[in-house]
Amino acid sequence: MQSVDFTTLTASYTELRSQWLPSRLEQVYQCDRYTIALALRTLKKRAWLTVSWHPQAARINIGDPPPKTPDTFTFSDQLRHQLNGYALTVIELIAPWERVIDFHFAKRPDDPPVWHLYVEIMGKYSNVILTDASNQIITVAHQVTASQSTVRTVQTGQPYELPPPLFGTNPSLEESFSSWQERVSLIPDKIERQLIKTYRGVSPIIARFLLKTAQIEPQTTTDQLTQTNWEILFQAWQHWLNIIKTESFQPGRTKTGYTVLGGEDIEPVESVQSLLNRYYTDYLNQESFQQLRHQLSQKINAILGKLRQKANTFTERLQQSKNADQYREQADLLMAYVYQWEAGMSSITLSDFETELPITIPLNPEKNGVQNAQNLYKQHQKLKRAFQAVQPLLDEVSAEIQYLEQVFASLSGLEQYQTPDDLQTLEEIRDELIEQNYFESQPRPRNSTDESKPYRYLMPSGSEIWIGRNNRQNDILTFRTAGDYDLWFHTQEIAGSHVLLRLQPGSVPDESELQLAADWAAYFSQSRQSAQVPVVYTKPKFVYKPKGAKPGMVIYKQEQVLWGSPERVTTYLKNLV
Repeated sequence: MQSVDFTTLTASYTELRSQWLPSRLEQVYQCDRYTIALALRTLKKRAWLTVSWHPQAARINIGDPPPKTPDTFTFSDQLRHQLNGYALTVIELIAPWERVIDFHFAKRPDDPPVWHLYVEIMGKYSNVILTDASNQIITVAHQVTASQSTVRTVQTGQPYELPPPLFGTNPSLEESFSSWQERVSLIPDKIERQLIKTYRGVSPIIARFLLKTAQIEPQTTTDQLTQTNWEILFQAWQHWLNIIKTESFQPGRTKTGYTVLGGEDIEPVESVQSLLNRYYTDYLNQESFQQLRHQLSQKINAILGKLRQKANTFTERLQQSKNADQYREQADLLMAYVYQWEAGMSSITLSDFETELPITIPLNPEKNGVQNAQNLYKQHQKLKRAFQAVQPLLDEVSAEIQYLEQVFASLSGLEQYQTPDDLQTLEEIRDELIEQNYFESQPRPRNSTDESKPYRYLMPSGSEIWIGRNNRQNDILTFRTAGDYDLWFHTQEIAGSHVLLRLQPGSVPDESELQLAADWAAYFSQSRQSAQVPVVYTKPKFVYKPKGAKPGMVIYKQEQVLWGSPERVTTYLKNLV
């Protein structure tokens, strides 16, 4: 993951300074333990400034609006109390080549600052600190005590001190070629490492940019460079410094990350703000996606394991209960031929009433024939009662297994993070499991605008296939979205997504459209790895939700069967990449 270096930070705060000064701070919201959002308003526009001190994704940029959930963090509460209604008047670096931005807040745009919000973008040491006009610390995102650092403490009530200066020389456009070459080549080493170690503000990304511009391999050592190599590299060095000096940044996406310096093989973007917002939002969403998916998979697998074990136990007990009639038949035989019983018998062989085949009945030698028959009758009643008690329990456990397999099939369809909607779909699965009491937590409050959307595939004919990716989407598709002309698809007796083939009024689907919808239903099911999967389809009006059924669980009638091929969908998706 690419961290914000000095060049990127300069590009970001330069844009902010040109577009958002002066502005009024209207609201402060803390999104998580590492991120706050500041609502800024100018005479023409309003937006949310994201300020993050995340160990891997520390940054400042105009970002997305925060979620509409309660903010319970103390740090944001203190910032709201002090800064709400104040004007943001200045955004500046505290010192040359330092990754610390000072936000000045005053009562009015032309007044001296009343508050300073220092944002330190320094990797795992990143922090956000609010001080008064005399630089006394009022509140801090992360308190640093003497036990945590012997170099610099950051605590409420202390005077704010600058971070310890970094090693290395400040880059300068005025430095001569000979002086620059002498510094970089002083210690023979790889050129990439020497650039980073010698000068401040040179991150690995910048070093690789310079070497790529000069067409020099990063593994090349300083003593292997020719004079021509040095001269071309120095030109690239000055080009970089000129970009920073003139603020002529060119933001764009690269194959492995992003750049603000332009160049070949980049995808240009509108602004540094949108570049940083998309890159770090996607990174953090992907991280959250993988963690949540793993957590849900582990939890569901653990619950399914216990439920299947319980179902096996109930099935064994039911199997034993099926022998209840055998005990009654033996008791009837024994009572009919009780006169053949003799004291001390441990078993007796009698002829069956219907088949006349010999049947051996075990006996208790300490009891007489009638008492043994009574014991057999009691065993019959006991097993009969067990059957009546266990069967509903098995039905309940089987329904729960079926529901969780349906949820797990939804998880299987969410293998990789691609868009924010993927994370939202996954969070809805978690919230559903919380509501169904599989997690001890509270589901997040949601707005209708926060709801995830089903997967949609447009066919060459113009018809669409809509696929639910979790149980909430499944229920909405089946009972709210589906129209009279649509067709509903689902894998037969296999957990999977609800699929709608959406047709124009009056149109009749051809075989290829039906087959394609069946293929998608097979792909988004528990049998994705199978060559062929049975898929049923019917009109949505023939699909019902039983009373008290869990989300996504339905019954259907008047269905027809097709065989779906997940492999055809897999091939199609690979061709998209």
